[in-house]
Amino acid sequence: MDITRKTLSISEALYHLIVMMLTLGRGIHSLPVPTDVPMCTASETAQYRLTFSGKWNQAAFPKQYPVYRPPAQWSNLIGVTHSSDYHMWQRNEFASNGVREFAEKGEAWTLMKEVEAAGERIQSVYGIFSAPAVMGGTGQMNTEFEVFARHSYLSFMVHLIPSPDWFVGVESYDLCDGDQWKENVSLELFPFDAGTDSGFTFSSPNFETIPQDKITQITSSFPSHPANSFYYPRLKHLPPIAKVMLTKIKKTNQIISLPMEPTQSNQLPTGNEIEDKLINTPLDCEVSVWSPWGLCKSKCGDSGVQHRTRYIIMHPANNGLACPLLEEERKCFPDNCL
Repeated sequence: MDITRKTLSISEALYHLIVMMLTLGRGIHSLPVPTDVPMCTASETAQYRLTFSGKWNQAAFPKQYPVYRPPAQWSNLIGVTHSSDYHMWQRNEFASNGVREFAEKGEAWTLMKEVEAAGERIQSVYGIFSAPAVMGGTGQMNTEFEVFARHSYLSFMVHLIPSPDWFVGVESYDLCDGDQWKENVSLELFPFDAGTDSGFTFSSPNFETIPQDKITQITSSFPSHPANSFYYPRLKHLPPIAKVMLTKIKKTNQIISLPMEPTQSNQLPTGNEIEDKLINTPLDCEVSVWSPWGLCKSKCGDSGVQHRTRYIIMHPANNGLACPLLEEERKCFPDNCL
């Protein structure tokens, strides 16, 4: 199926679910808010503009960077505004079936049904919103959403394409500070593993994790396996793979607006798009283990020479360590000489 048509159909279907949720939400009363979390006492609602910026480029993430079939890109953004007693996803907890499907395939249907059910059951979800996919590792997508005191929390997810079950997102971020709404928020995003697929690389085949693991943040040293696409043992921390800006805007009469068209680019961000300097992550050369020693080549009674070889698994990049020798030799004496 054509990626663009698929993206449009997903956005249209999500919009119908959003309208249904909001219609339902206005006809029910909120349940009591838990008393063990700070209370938001803002008297008015607030509307925010969300700008997601992908920073997944080959300079910052050179190891196994996906350049084709498919190239690095981002799925639709799926988000909710909610109260403190709801969690779309949580680190160190098990992913729901909806989170599993979205993290593995970017499919949001089950996740949206879970959100809808939570809104009906405990009235904890105020609104659902989405933003279009970004057809590249870098680029932006934008949308707007509304929050109010009872539902001042924001959660969202964006699936990394391609990946086994990796995503970025925000979990239960409170946009309220006492009786005031936060004006501007900037958050750096790092990859998470949903714990449902055991692949190590961006293009790994499906390999279900049994039993299911909990959601964990991927770091430069975890999972600690050389095959991992984010394994950079020389780095203390991974560079952020994305960034989200939340800007409070003038209130309108709209409860929620349709997502705007994304600004997409396959070029590295420049100018004011990001404040950070361009990151060049060093990638060291990786080589295979040595092969067995070859036959000893010599005349009977004379010492000879035998060889062994290894090959390059990963070429160095961005001033990473150069490759070592790929062939060795040593003296030997023939074992079976007549």
